[in-house]
Amino acid sequence: MQERNGATIRNIVEELWQTMPAHYDAHSKLLVTPENNRTRALDFRISSYQPKGYVAPHKHRVQEQVYHVIEGEGLMELDGERFWVGPHDCIFIPPGVEHAIYNSGLRDLVFFVVTSPPTDEG
Repeated sequence: MQERNGATIRNIVEELWQTMPAHYDAHSKLLVTPENNRTRALDFRISSYQPKGYVAPHKHRVQEQVYHVIEGEGLMELDGERFWVGPHDCIFIPPGVEHAIYNSGLRDLVFFVVTSPPTDEG
């Protein structure tokens, strides 16, 4: 990682894959977080869900999220209704909306997630 005056440049291979709680056959690289950068306003990660992978339905009190699908396909669940998603779909999730994403396809589902604020405290 390179840093200058709080700005950083990091290659994705510099971060290890992590499996977050309530995520199954699903892994993320936490690229920009308060723990590894000087941000206070957001969390930016890339996630890769293997076929059958998913995150359990959940909702956030104060956080907004944006999912941007890069490759693969699956089902995005919003308040109990499921929608097909694929490459270049962009999903906005406001606070209080229960959501989950499932890889129902035949290859990895890869997507970016931006969350603001980075924690659900408040």
